[in-house]
Amino acid sequence: MEIVVGSICEALAHHRHKPLPYRLIPTNTKRKDIAMKEIRFDGRVAVVTGAGNGLGRSHALFLASRGAKVVVNDLGGTVAGTGGSRSVADAVVNEIKVAGGQAVANYDSVATEEGGRNIIKTALDAFGTVDILINNAGTVRDKTLAKMDLADFRALIDVHLMGAVYCSHAAWPTMRDKNFGRIVMTSSAAGLYGNHGHTNYGAAKMSLIGFMNALKEEGRKHNITVHAIAPMALTRMTEAITSPKIAQLLKPEFVTAAVAWFCAPENEETGHIIEAGAGYYAKVEVRESQGVLFGTDTVPTPEQIRDRYGEICDMSQAAPYANTSELMRRVFRLVAPK
Repeated sequence: MEIVVGSICEALAHHRHKPLPYRLIPTNTKRKDIAMKEIRFDGRVAVVTGAGNGLGRSHALFLASRGAKVVVNDLGGTVAGTGGSRSVADAVVNEIKVAGGQAVANYDSVATEEGGRNIIKTALDAFGTVDILINNAGTVRDKTLAKMDLADFRALIDVHLMGAVYCSHAAWPTMRDKNFGRIVMTSSAAGLYGNHGHTNYGAAKMSLIGFMNALKEEGRKHNITVHAIAPMALTRMTEAITSPKIAQLLKPEFVTAAVAWFCAPENEETGHIIEAGAGYYAKVEVRESQGVLFGTDTVPTPEQIRDRYGEICDMSQAAPYANTSELMRRVFRLVAPK
């Protein structure tokens, strides 16, 4: 689920009569050097958390339409995570079955270790395995930090971060043993860039990037890929403040297209963050400046840092690192060249 609608609506309105800042690719474009093979999930088992509404529902319906057997997890609670109803997950399962697909419902909360285990157990009991895990479940409790009850901060960490941890931990042994797995985290621009009133939400969403970055390294030798999606989409939490015209642009299906590619058996890339929504798709990554080497003979003073701060922050030749080891190798080549 995604909530940074204010900034999205402003951006869309701003560009209403201006050229779009990205290339438009016609949907019927075909490149001769790319085989236009349909991505299928036949024989695959997918678990989608928070799949009763919005993004999760869209993901579940699409995967099922392409052959996956789907576990539709949803507590059926409010956007704040309170209450619960089985009817929400059941409705999506029914949609899938009516369309000729296979699905079962699960009603556990992702916010407990037991809940995470039960969600994956549902897949194992019903379909015998798990191939795909989309960690989508989430809640919101928006307030500035000064006005926030810290229980509301913890609640979002429990759902967004720990929910992904619990489900991933439970699914990992099966994926590892079968040498195949596709895991998707649901992050947010609120975590990547910040948004007023979203300290709890932003912290939870950005922590998923750290989780993904480490988990992708653990998954490499087991053919388990781990990605993160940063959606721009209409959900229960945003529809009340969104005009019908903007709502049409923010259809969850736009996000699902990227998530489905993350889950594709033929996609062996890992560790990507994709911003997706309103027909726009972009890769997001952490980059580091070339930096300044003061040397190791003496510790620089704060004044020296101040005087060269512009150089330290110069991003003109910034570069990403695949992992911590790659960063450390570069630093030590500078500090202690052979």
